[in-house]
Amino acid sequence: MAHESRPLAPRPLTEPHPSRLAPDHPHRAEILAAHAAALADGRPGYLDPDSGLFVLTAGFLADRGTCCGRGCRHCPYVDGA
Repeated sequence: MAHESRPLAPRPLTEPHPSRLAPDHPHRAEILAAHAAALADGRPGYLDPDSGLFVLTAGFLADRGTCCGRGCRHCPYVDGA
């Protein structure tokens, strides 16, 4: 799968696109706290408090420089509706 180059979306790296983490997700606050802590510590990801899966941070994904197209929760490239 080819990586798609595009500019970063015009939102803070701490705020996922609503299509990737719904505003009414029941674990949103815990997910955002885990993500913020990983960003602050410079870690590439965190363990999702809901599923237990390892989730990459927006900072790590932005540093890669391209979108992989796999639907990452914190993709810093996805924009629009």
